[in-house]
Amino acid sequence: MKIALFIPCYIDQFYPQVGIATLELLEKLGCNVTFPLEQTCCGQPMANSGFSSLNKGCDANFVANFSDFDYIVAPSGSCVLHLKEHLKDELHPEEGQKIRTTIYELTEFLTDVLKVETLKASFPYKVGIHSSCHGQRGLHLSGMTETMLPFFSKPEQLLKMVSGIELSYPKRKDECCGFGGTFCVFEEAVSVKMGKDRIKEHEVNDVDYITAWDSSCLMHLEGILKRDKSKTKIIHIAEILNGNW
Repeated sequence: MKIALFIPCYIDQFYPQVGIATLELLEKLGCNVTFPLEQTCCGQPMANSGFSSLNKGCDANFVANFSDFDYIVAPSGSCVLHLKEHLKDELHPEEGQKIRTTIYELTEFLTDVLKVETLKASFPYKVGIHSSCHGQRGLHLSGMTETMLPFFSKPEQLLKMVSGIELSYPKRKDECCGFGGTFCVFEEAVSVKMGKDRIKEHEVNDVDYITAWDSSCLMHLEGILKRDKSKTKIIHIAEILNGNW
């Protein structure tokens, strides 16, 4: 099968190691991966600000770059959810619809498509799990406490395959970190307070790292951690699943 790798803007600009880890991990698992060089932003920032009508250029470019692949994989739940819910190309509606059904966040692709059962990875650290909202509530990568149903987590399922890792959750395991895309710009004080609350619960567990499947959430938390001179670090799940630390 032909797989395309979609790397969101902020990963490309600020966390390129996450994109590299994603590519390496998929290739280790036997995937034939292509990185379309003309890819750009998926348009999520504009949609979050109420200007999704201005996304036509982004949508057309995405369809032009990704319509010829069997699957599209991205290390970002928020961008994947945006594309699943909003991508459309008036000139190529069938191609747009195909992409909406064949684009996957990394961990759901590993569990649902590749059916990964073992990983050759080690990470001898205590890691706090942050369940990013778009992945949890939009893509259903993990269960939500308010549903009162048995808990599940596709990312946790994969992390448990990593040798030497110790996992923990904050007390309120599915609470937002406060990033919320443009929310953190327009509601800075609220956003920071929410992030500090998340970090406090992780630090009570004395974690070495906080991991998530959205670098946007991790970027927000990292900014707070660095300002507070905390010893806790952030790391994307792709880096853990790919590595031998």
